[in-house]
Amino acid sequence: MTEWLGPQEWAAVGLSLKVAFWAMLGAVVPGVLVAYALARWDFFGKQIVNVLVHLPLVLPPVATGYLLLVTFGTQGLIGGALKEIGVVFAFRWTGAALAAAVMAFPLLVRSIRLSIEAIDPKLEQAAATLGASRLMVFFTVTVPLMLPGLLAGMVLAFAKAMGEFGATITFVSNIPGQTRTLPSAIYAFLQVPGGETAAMRLVVVSIIVAAGALILSEVLARRIARKVGQA
Repeated sequence: MTEWLGPQEWAAVGLSLKVAFWAMLGAVVPGVLVAYALARWDFFGKQIVNVLVHLPLVLPPVATGYLLLVTFGTQGLIGGALKEIGVVFAFRWTGAALAAAVMAFPLLVRSIRLSIEAIDPKLEQAAATLGASRLMVFFTVTVPLMLPGLLAGMVLAFAKAMGEFGATITFVSNIPGQTRTLPSAIYAFLQVPGGETAAMRLVVVSIIVAAGALILSEVLARRIARKVGQA
């Protein structure tokens, strides 16, 4: 593949994989916590939290990117404070990962939430009556049973992060070697004469990576579901 792709194309592929991986990884823990809260708890403002979680799905990605720039930019409320300690997101690959994580978060939360809601609460209650703490019940009962949904959510988040464009280019621009991911590279190549061939190669790579991730997800989800069913 290194011979098939040019240096700039290969750099875009590598950066996209890096951004998607860290976006997915960074969204997992808060995604599980939010999904569990929405699935199992009743609290004031629950519907507001649910709306905020899913807002990136309905907002124009450019609007989400602008909000990230206003919030996490070097002059933003949070970004300005982070800059003082040497943490900068705007126009960095870390900012691309943050934007991708925000856009992928709703898909991750929804998948995990549906998986948790499918678990019979009596199983968790039975473990609690045997003396297990809430934390122990969560890790020994809830997590194993929700694993297929968690895995599916992680794959969806990874795939979404790989394909994120609007929020990313608005927040971190399209800097070759720094923030130019696969979608940004495809867009850049289509803006120059003769760039269609390079763009098509990257489209093929995107399809291969996305299809591979979905196939892997199906295989692993079935194996985990089988093991959980036998337990």
